[in-house]
Amino acid sequence: MKRLWAVLAAAGALALGGCGYNDIQRADEGINAAWSEVTNQYQRRADLIPNLVETVKGFAQQEKDVLTQVTEARSRAGQVKLTPEMLNDPAALQRFQQAQGDLTGALSRLMVVVERYPELKSDKNFLELQAQLEGTENRIGVARNRYIKAVQDYNVLVREFPVNLTAMVFGYKTKPNFTVENEKAIQTAPKVDFGGKK
Repeated sequence: MKRLWAVLAAAGALALGGCGYNDIQRADEGINAAWSEVTNQYQRRADLIPNLVETVKGFAQQEKDVLTQVTEARSRAGQVKLTPEMLNDPAALQRFQQAQGDLTGALSRLMVVVERYPELKSDKNFLELQAQLEGTENRIGVARNRYIKAVQDYNVLVREFPVNLTAMVFGYKTKPNFTVENEKAIQTAPKVDFGGKK
């Protein structure tokens, strides 16, 4: 009898291994790992902002509105948490994405204000913080791309035959991914004016 159970267990393990169950697990864990890196980079950006705001404040106290907007956007972004378990919820992902987008917009407005203060633009602390922020924005882009790819791989896997049968049996569904709010706007190249000839 023990031998029969061992044979059945081995056959079951082979069936599960060949049906894509383990591949689904691996792909799901890949999404979780990629998401951890996304949140890690967004947190790195959030950690840089207080020092950036304080540095700008030292040179441009009259820009209180912009500094307040950055601080408030950072606070709102920090309140929107998205755990790996919540990644299946498109509305939760949208709220997270919106909060981070609002913070990105506030930081962009701050950088426009900085252009009015040559002494700030040449300050060593500001230059260092600006370089760190730019590097972090690049890391955010890379982390988001890796997450997008991981979700794409997972979604293709759970829709492919015969793995889709296993996915249906165990309740695995496709996952939402990052979206572009204004696709038309990102397809238009930004205008750059270096203050030269008109």
